[in-house]
Amino acid sequence: MSIHQIALGQFQRLRIASFWLIASLLCGFVLFFHSGWAHYQPLGIDVEEIIEIAGLGLIGIAIVGRLWCTLYIGGRKAAELVQDGPYSITRNPLYVFSTIGAMGVGAQTGSIIAALICGALAAFILSITARREEHHLRDTFGDAYDAYAARVPSFLPNPKLFHDPKTLTILPERLYGTLRDGLIFFLAMPAFELVEYVQDLGLLPILFRLY
Repeated sequence: MSIHQIALGQFQRLRIASFWLIASLLCGFVLFFHSGWAHYQPLGIDVEEIIEIAGLGLIGIAIVGRLWCTLYIGGRKAAELVQDGPYSITRNPLYVFSTIGAMGVGAQTGSIIAALICGALAAFILSITARREEHHLRDTFGDAYDAYAARVPSFLPNPKLFHDPKTLTILPERLYGTLRDGLIFFLAMPAFELVEYVQDLGLLPILFRLY
C-alpha cells in the first residue's frame, strides 16, 4: 500500500467517525421531537407523508449517484487524478450525493427542517474532509490538480463541464460495497417509524415539533 493510499484512508476514517458522531447526536435528538405536520394538514394534504416519500426519492438519488461515482473512481483515486464523468462537473460528487442522502434520511422524520439540518451537517463535515483531501491531492498531483481545481467547482456541480471517457474499467467489488453502504440510508425509514410509534404510545415524551 502506497503512502498516498494510507493518507486517503486516514481522511476516510475521519469522515466515517464524524458521521457516526453526528448520527448518534441526531438519534438522541429525534427521540424527543415529532413532525409538526402530523397535526396540521392544509387542504387535507398529508404533508408529513409527502415529505417522507420525497425523502425516499432523495435516498434513491443518492444511492444511484454514489454508484455512478464508483464506476469512475473505482480504485483509481490514490493512483491518478480522475476528471471524467461526475468528476468532470464537481470535484466531490460522492460528497454531493452523500449530502442528498443525508437530507433524505432527515426527511424520514416528516420534517423539512430536520431534512435541511441533516443536509447542512453532512455538507459541513464533508466540506472539511474535502479540504483536507484537496491538500493531499495538490501535493500528489501538483499543477495537474491546480488546473483541475481552477476548472471544476469543489461542490456544486456544473453540468456544462460534463465529459466522458471512451472506456471505463469497472471494479465490481467496489460497486457492491458502495451499494451496500448506500442501502443503509433506507434503515432510517423503519427506525423513525418505530420512534414515532413509541412516542404515540406515550413511552417517549415529545418535547417540541418541527415542520
